[in-house]
Amino acid sequence: MNLLWLAVLGSLAVRLLAGRWPWQLWQESERARTATRARNLLGVSAKAGRDEIIEAHKRLLGQVHPDRGGTSEAVHEANAARDLLLARIVQRQ
Repeated sequence: MNLLWLAVLGSLAVRLLAGRWPWQLWQESERARTATRARNLLGVSAKAGRDEIIEAHKRLLGQVHPDRGGTSEAVHEANAARDLLLARIVQRQ
């Protein structure tokens, strides 16, 4: 029972200090990790623009396309990375 109270008080403390609940902070860090993985896959920087992301996606598709010895899973990963990064650009604007 004491452990439960500590968890509640800890959650309230994080909420007061950070302005968000602990689980909201964990979600944001997962989104950041996903975006970092997408940027690494495409080989673009964090400040990459739309054109740079699309060009990197085309370049990657040329390497991982099934007609060139790649897999359809790799194509899906490349498409997901492109879509995620383009969506983040739209959110920033």
